[in-house]
Amino acid sequence: MLVPNRTKFRKVRKGKNEGVATRCNYIAHGDFGLQSLDNERITSRQIEAARQAMTRYIKRGGQIWIRIFPHTPVTKKPQDVKMGSGKGNPEYFAAKVQAGTIMFEIAGVSEEQAREAMRLAAHKLPVKTRFVSREVQ
Repeated sequence: MLVPNRTKFRKVRKGKNEGVATRCNYIAHGDFGLQSLDNERITSRQIEAARQAMTRYIKRGGQIWIRIFPHTPVTKKPQDVKMGSGKGNPEYFAAKVQAGTIMFEIAGVSEEQAREAMRLAAHKLPVKTRFVSREVQ
């Protein structure tokens, strides 16, 4: 699972996650990519599940890049605790993903293989996605 080595602050506020991505919105490394169409928080467990699904399908052929990283700690209060008495403890880490963000990239496989691997990965994620390919220069 992906977790940061250290964070400046143990707990952070939720903040906003609106608009479209202005960075990480193009294919930088691979030939094909999986692009988010929604704004959502994606946990490190979901990222790992998607990575495993893709890797298993292409049977370790080709190369996969993960373009998102879960920097944000998400807190949760224990069950059956009354309101008040402060913020809960960090439970997991999440990546804030905006619409248009390229989340995964793949290279070294055919388009049919890449499309199916991305489809399997998309089922593990809480956002609507789109399969994209690199523009020909």
